[in-house]
Amino acid sequence: MSGLDGAGGGTGSHPRHALDDVIHAPVRLSIMAALAATDRAEFRFLRDTIEVSDSLLSKHVITLEEAGYVRVEKAFVGKRPRTWLALTDEGRRAFHDYVSVLRRLTEGPPP
Repeated sequence: MSGLDGAGGGTGSHPRHALDDVIHAPVRLSIMAALAATDRAEFRFLRDTIEVSDSLLSKHVITLEEAGYVRVEKAFVGKRPRTWLALTDEGRRAFHDYVSVLRRLTEGPPP
């Protein structure tokens, strides 16, 4: 479900039509960017890194998980529950595509 296959909502030729609406929200873009830099991240670390509340992070993670972009793993460390987040292969491709579209938008057409 990448923006390049129509998830961006538009069918025009301008690059903005290829932006993935799932990723485009600022918090979701922040999540995707943070997870793209690592194999996986602990929920609290990600929350603190992108400076959002638990509930806001949870809401956006659910959207990304439903889109197939993020995998959520829950386990206990000792007696404490922990949640780890990671990009799926599809999520990594979608983020790469999204960044490519942003580059096309910001760099303009080739000379």
